[in-house]
Amino acid sequence: MTARKNLILTPAPASTAEVSLLLAVLHEARQRTLNTVERISDLDAIKVGKHSAGTLLYHIALVELDWLYTDVLEKSEDDLPAEARDWFLLNARDKDKHPSVVAGKDGHLSVVTGEPLERHLARLNWMRGLLDSVFELMTLEDFRRPRVLENYDVTPEWVLMHLALHEAHHEGQLALLV
Repeated sequence: MTARKNLILTPAPASTAEVSLLLAVLHEARQRTLNTVERISDLDAIKVGKHSAGTLLYHIALVELDWLYTDVLEKSEDDLPAEARDWFLLNARDKDKHPSVVAGKDGHLSVVTGEPLERHLARLNWMRGLLDSVFELMTLEDFRRPRVLENYDVTPEWVLMHLALHEAHHEGQLALLV
C-alpha cells in the first residue's frame, strides 16, 4: 500500500497573505527539487543535456542570490553578505563579460564538480534562509513596488513567481539524471 499524500499548501511565515502564498509555492518547488536529488547517485554525472546535478544545484542557489540582491534589494555585488563568497566560488557562467559572481548571461553555466551533496544542500538552505528573512518582513506595498532597473522594471512579487518557475524547470532537468 502506498503512503497517502498530503496535497495541501502550507502557508510560509510572512507579514502578508500574498507574500506567504508565493513563498509557500517557492518552498514547494524546493521540496520537489530535494525529493528528486535524493534519487541521484552521482552529482557529477551528465546523462542528458549539458549539466550535472551539482552544476544545476549551484545555479539554482546563485540565481536566487542574484535576484534577491540585484533586483529585490537593489544592491550591488559589493553589498553581498560575506558568506556569499564562501558559498559561491565560481562565476555564474563560464564566459561572463563582467568578472563577478552574479552578473552575466553569456556562456554556459559554470561547471561545479566534486562537491558532496551536503555542501549543495547547505548552500541551498543558506540561500533560502536569506531570501525568506527578506520576504517574511516585506509589506504588501514593498512587495508590489516596481524596482526600476537599467533594462527592466520588476517587483518582488514577480521575482518569487519567477524563482519558483526557474526551480521547477531545473527540477525537471534533475529528474532526467535519476
